[in-house]
Amino acid sequence: MLRGMAGGMIVWAVHALFALPAVAAEPSALERQADAFFGAYLVAPLARVIFWEVPFLKVPLVVLWLSAGAIYFTIRMGFVNLRMFGHAIELVRGRYDDPEATGEVSHFQALATALSATVGLGNIAGVAIAVATGGPGATFWMILAGFFGMSAKFAEVTLGQKYRHVRPDGTIMGGAMYYLTDGLAARGLAPLGRVLAVLFVILCIGGSFGGGNSFQVKQSLDQIRTLVPLFDAHPWAYGLTMAFLVGVVIIGGIRRIASVADKIVPFMCMLYVLACLYVILANVDQLPATLRAIMVGAFTPEGVAGGFVGCFVIGIKRASFSNEAGVGSAAIAHSAARSDYPVQEGIVSLLEPFIDTVVVCTMTALVIVITGICGDDGCRMFIEKQQGAALTSAAMAGEVSWFPYVLALAVFLFSYSTMISWSYYGERCWTWLFGESFTIVYRLLFLGFTFLGSIVTANNVLEFSDLMILGMAFPNILGVFLLSGTVAQSLADYRRALASGEVRPHG
Repeated sequence: MLRGMAGGMIVWAVHALFALPAVAAEPSALERQADAFFGAYLVAPLARVIFWEVPFLKVPLVVLWLSAGAIYFTIRMGFVNLRMFGHAIELVRGRYDDPEATGEVSHFQALATALSATVGLGNIAGVAIAVATGGPGATFWMILAGFFGMSAKFAEVTLGQKYRHVRPDGTIMGGAMYYLTDGLAARGLAPLGRVLAVLFVILCIGGSFGGGNSFQVKQSLDQIRTLVPLFDAHPWAYGLTMAFLVGVVIIGGIRRIASVADKIVPFMCMLYVLACLYVILANVDQLPATLRAIMVGAFTPEGVAGGFVGCFVIGIKRASFSNEAGVGSAAIAHSAARSDYPVQEGIVSLLEPFIDTVVVCTMTALVIVITGICGDDGCRMFIEKQQGAALTSAAMAGEVSWFPYVLALAVFLFSYSTMISWSYYGERCWTWLFGESFTIVYRLLFLGFTFLGSIVTANNVLEFSDLMILGMAFPNILGVFLLSGTVAQSLADYRRALASGEVRPHG
């Protein structure tokens, strides 16, 4: 009898989950007031600085800053993104892992943790909007930016390992705030390093609450609520669910986060890439025309807002926003990796922009272009409402009706993994600023913002926190540029040790 009652309750719960009527959420008066305040006094001024168009070039300052930094680091490090790519794969496979090395996680776990923060909704939603707005040619510039971004990631992560602090209990404290202070102090630039570090941690903490948390909840909810009416009628239920799932993981620190990330990231990437490949192969006869449209559109775009410059900027911007190369966030996760050579972890990290941008983002772009979804009347509506995930979902649904369910699962995993990694980034910055005893305060605030993400509809509040993540690039790239000689020398020393046999595979 009890079994029958339990079965009946399960059936009822499933029915309720998928059959409740949808109730559209309307912003409250308080939300509208907060949105207006953030828009007028925070978002607009910050956007005017970050997206200030450089005269003559007509390129936003942050895009030029990130691009120039990535190109410089690629040249300065002798195209490390090409020369050490094979060695990076060997390191991730564990061939050079030393179990006695100082650190909390393996090379692979550090890579998975950092990837879980970058491979997110931007790869699905952001890329779809970028291609729909900038045309197929934006894909080319996106891939190119990912290629150069590999070197920027290498430089900042190497510094993160080199200047990390190891506490007596084995806990690792590292990230941009440490190499900005200690590294620049060693060069006689201590005051500048302190200012840059404080600016970086404030921006990172704010970004972790918004772009790395509330924004992820809101964007994933917008997609999932179309398939699960319960969350449409009661969005707070989704917020509570996410807060619980995130809380269970982040309380365990970097080891727990890495343990979850190294399982979720490979699965979600494979799931999404396979879904995209199915769509691409189903339209394989259109693939040559699609690739031609991407190459032609990259240099001679037609009907694209802003012409060539617009296409270029949109592609570069999307890649920079997605892989976070130059932002400095990944250095926090990679500093915890077990390694005797800081350069090793830098080499591992150069795989991130490749996986995030060159592979995952390109898959989304190819799906959008090859299905011709942008030729439909509904495409403009998706663009106007910034519903990139819905646009990708519509493109996939045109091939297989149940693909939106696969995409919904991918969206959930992408947002969840991003949140647990950004919680760690924000916590390390919070600890650096306020001390270890206040860690619990940050975690509670983070979970509070997780819940708020499901009920707050104030777009300016969320956009402000996203801008803070971009702002991290200004102090970080300046610091890495000033310390680039140290990175180049460390790379040269490591390559000599590798050639001489001093560094060799274990086992």
